[in-house]
Amino acid sequence: MRSRRPMSILVATALAAAAFGAGAQDRMPPLSADDLTEQQAQVLADFVAARGEPAAAPWAALLRSPELMTHTHALGDYLDFQSALPGYLRELVILLTAREWAQSYVWSVHHSRAIDEGFSAEMARAIGEGRRPEGMVEEEEILYEFCMELQRNRGVSDATYERTVSRFGEQGVVETVSLMGYYSMVSMLSNVSRAPLPAGAAPSLALLPH
Repeated sequence: MRSRRPMSILVATALAAAAFGAGAQDRMPPLSADDLTEQQAQVLADFVAARGEPAAAPWAALLRSPELMTHTHALGDYLDFQSALPGYLRELVILLTAREWAQSYVWSVHHSRAIDEGFSAEMARAIGEGRRPEGMVEEEEILYEFCMELQRNRGVSDATYERTVSRFGEQGVVETVSLMGYYSMVSMLSNVSRAPLPAGAAPSLALLPH
Protein backbone atom coordinates (compact mmCIF):
# COMPACT_ATOMS: atom_id res chain seq x y z
CA MET A 1 0.00 0.00 0.00
CA ARG A 2 1.26 3.42 -0.91
CA SER A 3 2.53 5.40 2.07
CA ARG A 4 0.92 8.67 2.96
CA ARG A 5 2.57 11.76 1.58
CA PRO A 6 1.66 15.34 2.48
CA MET A 7 -0.24 17.09 -0.27
CA SER A 8 1.32 20.16 -1.87
CA ILE A 9 0.80 23.61 -0.32
CA LEU A 10 -2.06 25.76 -1.63
CA VAL A 11 -1.08 27.45 -4.87
CA ALA A 12 -1.02 31.23 -4.70
CA THR A 13 -3.55 33.18 -6.70
CA ALA A 14 -0.85 34.76 -8.86
CA LEU A 15 0.45 31.36 -9.89
CA ALA A 16 -3.10 30.22 -10.58
CA ALA A 17 -3.68 33.09 -12.98
CA ALA A 18 -0.40 32.38 -14.76
CA ALA A 19 -1.20 28.69 -15.10
CA PHE A 20 -4.67 29.28 -16.48
CA GLY A 21 -3.94 32.18 -18.74
CA ALA A 22 -6.27 35.02 -19.57
CA GLY A 23 -9.96 34.36 -19.03
CA ALA A 24 -9.52 31.15 -17.02
CA GLN A 25 -8.67 32.35 -13.53
CA ASP A 26 -9.45 30.37 -10.39
CA ARG A 27 -13.08 30.91 -9.44
CA MET A 28 -12.67 29.70 -5.84
CA PRO A 29 -9.16 30.61 -4.72
CA PRO A 30 -7.93 29.66 -1.23
CA LEU A 31 -9.63 31.68 1.48
CA SER A 32 -7.44 33.93 3.60
CA ALA A 33 -7.28 33.37 7.34
CA ASP A 34 -9.26 36.59 7.86
CA ASP A 35 -12.10 35.30 5.69
CA LEU A 36 -12.56 31.96 7.46
CA THR A 37 -15.51 31.32 9.72
CA GLU A 38 -14.81 29.56 13.00
CA GLN A 39 -16.07 26.28 11.56
CA GLN A 40 -13.98 26.64 8.40
CA ALA A 41 -10.87 27.40 10.46
CA GLN A 42 -11.41 24.29 12.59
CA VAL A 43 -12.03 22.03 9.58
CA LEU A 44 -8.93 23.38 7.86
CA ALA A 45 -6.83 22.87 11.01
CA ASP A 46 -8.09 19.28 11.30
CA PHE A 47 -7.19 18.65 7.65
CA VAL A 48 -3.68 20.07 8.05
CA ALA A 49 -3.09 17.98 11.16
CA ALA A 50 -4.10 14.81 9.30
CA ARG A 51 -2.68 15.38 5.82
CA GLY A 52 -0.60 18.54 5.79
CA GLU A 53 -1.41 21.65 3.80
CA PRO A 54 -4.23 20.95 1.33
CA ALA A 55 -3.73 21.12 -2.40
CA ALA A 56 -5.86 23.63 -4.28
CA ALA A 57 -8.08 20.99 -5.87
CA PRO A 58 -10.64 20.26 -4.60
CA TRP A 59 -10.12 21.51 -1.06
CA ALA A 60 -10.15 25.26 -1.70
CA ALA A 61 -13.64 24.84 -3.16
CA LEU A 62 -14.80 22.33 -0.55
CA LEU A 63 -13.86 24.64 2.30
CA ARG A 64 -16.85 26.72 1.25
CA SER A 65 -18.91 23.83 2.67
CA PRO A 66 -16.89 22.82 5.75
CA GLU A 67 -19.14 19.96 6.87
CA LEU A 68 -18.99 18.45 3.39
CA MET A 69 -15.20 18.89 3.37
CA THR A 70 -14.95 16.89 6.61
CA HIS A 71 -16.94 13.97 5.19
CA THR A 72 -15.16 14.15 1.82
CA HIS A 73 -11.80 14.09 3.59
CA ALA A 74 -12.78 10.93 5.49
CA LEU A 75 -14.04 9.18 2.34
CA GLY A 76 -10.95 10.19 0.38
CA ASP A 77 -8.64 8.89 3.11
CA TYR A 78 -10.31 5.49 2.96
CA LEU A 79 -10.41 5.23 -0.83
CA ASP A 80 -6.86 6.53 -1.31
CA PHE A 81 -5.11 4.66 1.48
CA GLN A 82 -7.20 1.74 2.73
CA SER A 83 -9.24 0.49 -0.21
CA ALA A 84 -9.25 -3.23 -1.01
CA LEU A 85 -7.69 -2.49 -4.41
CA PRO A 86 -3.88 -2.50 -4.66
CA GLY A 87 -2.31 0.92 -5.12
CA TYR A 88 -1.48 0.66 -8.82
CA LEU A 89 -5.02 -0.50 -9.62
CA ARG A 90 -6.52 2.36 -7.59
CA GLU A 91 -4.41 4.76 -9.63
CA LEU A 92 -5.56 3.12 -12.87
CA VAL A 93 -9.19 3.76 -11.89
CA ILE A 94 -8.36 7.37 -10.95
CA LEU A 95 -6.56 8.01 -14.24
CA LEU A 96 -9.51 6.64 -16.21
CA THR A 97 -11.85 8.93 -14.25
CA ALA A 98 -9.61 11.99 -14.71
CA ARG A 99 -9.43 11.20 -18.44
CA GLU A 100 -13.25 10.97 -18.64
CA TRP A 101 -13.58 14.45 -17.13
CA ALA A 102 -10.49 15.92 -18.88
CA GLN A 103 -9.30 16.98 -15.44
CA SER A 104 -5.64 17.96 -15.75
CA TYR A 105 -5.05 18.68 -12.05
CA VAL A 106 -6.20 15.21 -10.95
CA TRP A 107 -4.32 13.68 -13.87
CA SER A 108 -1.05 15.50 -13.09
CA VAL A 109 -1.10 14.40 -9.43
CA HIS A 110 -2.16 10.81 -10.00
CA HIS A 111 -0.07 10.18 -13.10
CA SER A 112 3.08 10.47 -10.99
CA ARG A 113 1.53 8.39 -8.20
CA ALA A 114 0.57 5.68 -10.70
CA ILE A 115 4.15 5.47 -11.95
CA ASP A 116 5.42 5.33 -8.35
CA GLU A 117 3.03 2.42 -7.74
CA GLY A 118 4.45 0.52 -10.71
CA PHE A 119 1.88 1.36 -13.38
CA SER A 120 3.35 1.48 -16.88
CA ALA A 121 4.16 4.95 -18.19
CA GLU A 122 3.28 3.79 -21.71
CA MET A 123 -0.13 2.56 -20.57
CA ALA A 124 -0.73 5.85 -18.77
CA ARG A 125 0.17 7.70 -21.96
CA ALA A 126 -2.33 5.61 -23.92
CA ILE A 127 -5.10 6.42 -21.42
CA GLY A 128 -4.25 10.12 -21.61
CA GLU A 129 -4.55 9.95 -25.41
CA GLY A 130 -7.86 8.10 -25.23
CA ARG A 131 -6.43 4.79 -26.47
CA ARG A 132 -6.83 1.29 -25.04
CA PRO A 133 -3.47 0.43 -23.45
CA GLU A 134 -1.56 -2.54 -24.82
CA GLY A 135 0.12 -5.14 -22.62
CA MET A 136 -2.27 -4.95 -19.67
CA VAL A 137 -2.14 -7.82 -17.17
CA GLU A 138 -5.44 -9.54 -16.39
CA GLU A 139 -6.27 -7.42 -13.33
CA GLU A 140 -5.67 -4.19 -15.24
CA GLU A 141 -7.70 -5.38 -18.22
CA ILE A 142 -10.66 -6.38 -16.01
CA LEU A 143 -10.76 -3.00 -14.29
CA TYR A 144 -10.18 -1.11 -17.53
CA GLU A 145 -13.12 -2.82 -19.22
CA PHE A 146 -15.33 -2.38 -16.14
CA CYS A 147 -14.60 1.34 -15.82
CA MET A 148 -14.86 2.10 -19.52
CA GLU A 149 -18.14 0.20 -19.84
CA LEU A 150 -19.58 2.00 -16.83
CA GLN A 151 -18.53 5.39 -18.22
CA ARG A 152 -19.90 4.65 -21.70
CA ASN A 153 -23.11 2.81 -20.85
CA ARG A 154 -23.88 4.09 -17.30
CA GLY A 155 -23.92 0.43 -16.24
CA VAL A 156 -22.10 -2.86 -16.89
CA SER A 157 -23.16 -6.09 -18.52
CA ASP A 158 -23.64 -9.33 -16.59
CA ALA A 159 -20.49 -10.74 -18.17
CA THR A 160 -18.38 -7.72 -17.14
CA TYR A 161 -19.88 -7.72 -13.67
CA GLU A 162 -19.27 -11.44 -13.10
CA ARG A 163 -15.70 -11.22 -14.33
CA THR A 164 -14.97 -8.30 -12.01
CA VAL A 165 -16.65 -9.92 -9.00
CA SER A 166 -14.78 -13.19 -9.65
CA ARG A 167 -11.43 -11.36 -9.46
CA PHE A 168 -12.05 -8.61 -6.89
CA GLY A 169 -15.12 -9.73 -4.94
CA GLU A 170 -18.21 -7.67 -4.23
CA GLN A 171 -16.20 -5.36 -1.97
CA GLY A 172 -13.79 -4.68 -4.82
CA VAL A 173 -16.64 -3.85 -7.18
CA VAL A 174 -18.26 -1.50 -4.66
CA GLU A 175 -14.97 0.26 -3.95
CA THR A 176 -14.09 0.57 -7.64
CA VAL A 177 -17.42 2.26 -8.36
CA SER A 178 -17.01 4.45 -5.26
CA LEU A 179 -13.49 5.45 -6.32
CA MET A 180 -14.84 6.47 -9.73
CA GLY A 181 -17.64 8.41 -8.06
CA TYR A 182 -15.32 10.15 -5.62
CA TYR A 183 -12.89 11.27 -8.31
CA SER A 184 -15.76 12.26 -10.60
CA MET A 185 -16.87 14.60 -7.82
CA VAL A 186 -13.30 15.88 -7.35
CA SER A 187 -12.94 16.39 -11.10
CA MET A 188 -16.27 18.19 -11.43
CA LEU A 189 -15.47 20.51 -8.52
CA SER A 190 -12.03 21.20 -10.00
CA ASN A 191 -13.47 21.90 -13.45
CA VAL A 192 -16.23 24.17 -12.17
CA SER A 193 -13.97 26.08 -9.78
CA ARG A 194 -11.11 26.15 -12.32
CA ALA A 195 -8.67 24.96 -9.70
CA PRO A 196 -5.10 25.83 -10.70
CA LEU A 197 -2.64 23.18 -11.79
CA PRO A 198 0.35 22.42 -9.55
CA ALA A 199 3.15 24.94 -10.03
CA GLY A 200 5.15 24.13 -13.16
CA ALA A 201 2.61 21.67 -14.58
CA ALA A 202 1.26 22.13 -18.09
CA PRO A 203 -2.34 21.24 -19.01
CA SER A 204 -2.15 17.67 -20.27
CA LEU A 205 -5.72 16.64 -21.10
CA ALA A 206 -8.24 17.88 -23.61
CA LEU A 207 -11.84 16.83 -24.06
CA LEU A 208 -12.24 13.75 -26.23
CA PRO A 209 -15.10 13.39 -28.72
CA HIS A 210 -17.92 11.14 -27.53
